[in-house]
Amino acid sequence: MGLTEIIAFVVVAALLVMSPGPNGVLIAKTVPASGRQGGFANIAGFVTSFYLHGALSIFGLSLILVQSAELFLLVKLLGAAYLVWLGCKALWEAWKGSSPLPQQPTLASRRRGWLKAFGEGFFTNALNPKVSMFYLAAFPQFIPAGEGAVTAAFFLVFLHTLINAMWFGIMVLLFARLSSGLRSGAFRRLIKALTGTVFLAFGAKLALLRL
Repeated sequence: MGLTEIIAFVVVAALLVMSPGPNGVLIAKTVPASGRQGGFANIAGFVTSFYLHGALSIFGLSLILVQSAELFLLVKLLGAAYLVWLGCKALWEAWKGSSPLPQQPTLASRRRGWLKAFGEGFFTNALNPKVSMFYLAAFPQFIPAGEGAVTAAFFLVFLHTLINAMWFGIMVLLFARLSSGLRSGAFRRLIKALTGTVFLAFGAKLALLRL
């Protein structure tokens, strides 16, 4: 795999990462409520799920998923249901209102918040078959056949996760700066209402996704 193939993959992956999607919406929901640490926990969940999808694609399991209409439908509906659940949860929290943020949260509560944010980031991508489809479509185009193909494939996964971490890391810092002075209950309710609506839209879009 030469420099030309690497640059081409980086361009394709960067365009995919920067396109609007549920990851950016999740960051927008998490940071105003949980701060930068919660946003970076989201990113850690993204990265973990990408390595999972990459490994499944490299070893052929995702190919079975894509070729099996039943399995693809199951994973697709699970992913859509999860996004819809996130959307409904955000809308419910926006409707009932939010309690004021504690000034000095305990270490235990921060850890629970980070673990929750990590799980949301992980499952938002782990249950999205479009990620597996991306790897299955990209790997044959950028990886040379023969010895070293697996190493090259994992290198591409690393590049994809690095681009994600950089892009969404910048987004986390921007949202943290913007929301530092706008942590009122009304602002957080507005953010949750908007993100909840968008999650419902992404869930419906995923449910209608066809092979």
